[in-house]
Amino acid sequence: MFAMPQKLLVTLFILLFTSFATASTMKSVSVPSHTAPKQPILIQGPMPIEAEYFAGLLSNVKIESTGNFTFYIGDLNGYPIVVTQTSKGVENTAAATAVAIERYNPRAIINQGTSGGHDKSLNVGDIVLGKRSVNVGNLKTPITAEGQGSDPFNWIPMDVMASSGSAGESSDAEKIRYYEGSPELLAAAHAVKDSYKRGKVVEGTIGSANFWNNEIDRMNWLHKNFGTSVEEMETASAALIAEAYQVPFLGIRVLSNNLTNGGKYDPTTAKDNQEFVKNVVVQYISTLQ
Repeated sequence: MFAMPQKLLVTLFILLFTSFATASTMKSVSVPSHTAPKQPILIQGPMPIEAEYFAGLLSNVKIESTGNFTFYIGDLNGYPIVVTQTSKGVENTAAATAVAIERYNPRAIINQGTSGGHDKSLNVGDIVLGKRSVNVGNLKTPITAEGQGSDPFNWIPMDVMASSGSAGESSDAEKIRYYEGSPELLAAAHAVKDSYKRGKVVEGTIGSANFWNNEIDRMNWLHKNFGTSVEEMETASAALIAEAYQVPFLGIRVLSNNLTNGGKYDPTTAKDNQEFVKNVVVQYISTLQ
């Protein structure tokens, strides 16, 4: 039998021991991380004036687009944020919300932007926190014969989500469906409301539909029958989708005009509202850490 020289045997032993020790050391330091990525907070604004300022507050931004929607993905104070420019209207906003939930899995959603006042006690620059939101375009008309005309003040609020049957036939349909704002997001907004200097910050009802009201009697009717503080075209549809996916939601709307008390349109309110929403987000993030 061939006898291996003692020096060669020692050398092979040292090499094997060194390889084993190195492999053991590498194994001990390459423990995979099981820390789940943080779910982002989704901030929505319909028009560039209502989204781009907030997007400009983010760090490490990348932009994605699909359909009518633009998504600004970045971070605020190290926390992931997605800003969505949804485009105007209930259809665009509902679609943008569903796409964002499926794509980014947000922890919470804030829909924000400008609005027109329905409450005479609110002035341009005041902010309404959406304790609840409602689609004020869901209406059922009473039966009238040809030639009897149309009376919008007798139209009946309708809940299109009341049943799986015909939207207007169920007695449950003749109710108003409100979408409640997240208590945690409301608490964060109240915690920083003193930081807002342009006007009041109050809780209220945000009314949404694809219309632009200039009839003060119509605004008064909506205020009386739906309890609306302001009107716009987005919040309630985003709230509907957020509720379907069980994502915490809050609408935050600033009055850019209020015809009921003569308040003239001021587009600079959009930036002020986004600055306030930033403070709300920072406060909300602090409760998660």
